[in-house]
Amino acid sequence: MAKVVFGKLGAKRPRSTVPTKRVRDGEGRVVVLRTLDANSATFGTDFRDVFERNVVKARRENRKLTGTADGIVRKD
Repeated sequence: MAKVVFGKLGAKRPRSTVPTKRVRDGEGRVVVLRTLDANSATFGTDFRDVFERNVVKARRENRKLTGTADGIVRKD
């Protein structure tokens, strides 16, 4: 029989230590830049955090364009 556990799923992680800057691109839109320090003791964690944010952003854009997060449109 399964054990029932009540609580939030996922581990709470501390806020990201990746420095961010808000700059404007060539068209005047605000873009968030995240810079990684390759010599940082937390490079692996920082890299994962930035990668996760990029994946979330790409899926959001794909959902707007194609209606699916994967970006693959079925042809029926």
